[in-house]
Amino acid sequence: VQLVEYGGGTVQTGGSLTLSCVASEVTVDNWAFAWFRQAPGTEREAVSSIGNRDGTTYYADSVKGRFTISSDRAKNTVHLHMSNLKSEDTAVYYCAAGFETMDWSMVWSRKHEYDYWGQGTQVTVSS
Repeated sequence: VQLVEYGGGTVQTGGSLTLSCVASEVTVDNWAFAWFRQAPGTEREAVSSIGNRDGTTYYADSVKGRFTISSDRAKNTVHLHMSNLKSEDTAVYYCAAGFETMDWSMVWSRKHEYDYWGQGTQVTVSS
């Protein structure tokens, strides 16, 4: 299983960036996907998740209204569109895949719910 993230980079405050996660040997049809992020000296935190049952999406309060997660079945890819970026969004962003349980709405943000992780991509928001 491989998850490869693309699209990181440096953007100015208020700008936009879209991250992509290309999956192999796990599909967006059968697994839930999520984006986490980790800034230096902090714990890895959940940003957003998309379930595979009905495509329900979940967001951390800090990104609601600014980030949008989506999946592309044809390309087996998950995207995270980030807009109105702030300096506090600076972090390494990780893609993760996990089995969507019946209580996913309550557990999606927990790192141990995910079986597979990508290597991460750096996002830097500069003022």
